[in-house]
Amino acid sequence: MQIDSYSFDSGLIDGVNRLVALGVKSLALSRPLSTREEREALIEYAHENCRQHGTKLYPEDDPLVTDLIPLSQSKGTYSILLYRDDHVIEDYIRLKERKESMVANRAYFGGNRSRVAWELGRLLSYPEEVIRRLVAENEEKETV
Repeated sequence: MQIDSYSFDSGLIDGVNRLVALGVKSLALSRPLSTREEREALIEYAHENCRQHGTKLYPEDDPLVTDLIPLSQSKGTYSILLYRDDHVIEDYIRLKERKESMVANRAYFGGNRSRVAWELGRLLSYPEEVIRRLVAENEEKETV
């Protein structure tokens, strides 16, 4: 049996949104989508799901690219970020801005680059060993 992508993505959103609502995750991401239209097709469902779970969403058109997530799953994709507490999305936006500033100032390397990946991992509530493994195994890192 084959499941259509809308049903798959809706189920994924509901599943991770439950984890956000329960406080297991601070921030969750939908599957990265290739087009804004694909993401927009899910927005109404995601809003309703957030109302049911007492969470919020942030449509992401320009995701934070770090060494945590392979480049093809972040750069040029569209997603929905799910969160419960406003400070979480504010922290995410500040992290994006900090990275942009580091890139502009040619300071996005070494420890600065690592910290950005680690901070994103923490926002996603990943355990330290998972962050370490994902960064180490990522063979699709951004060249800046």
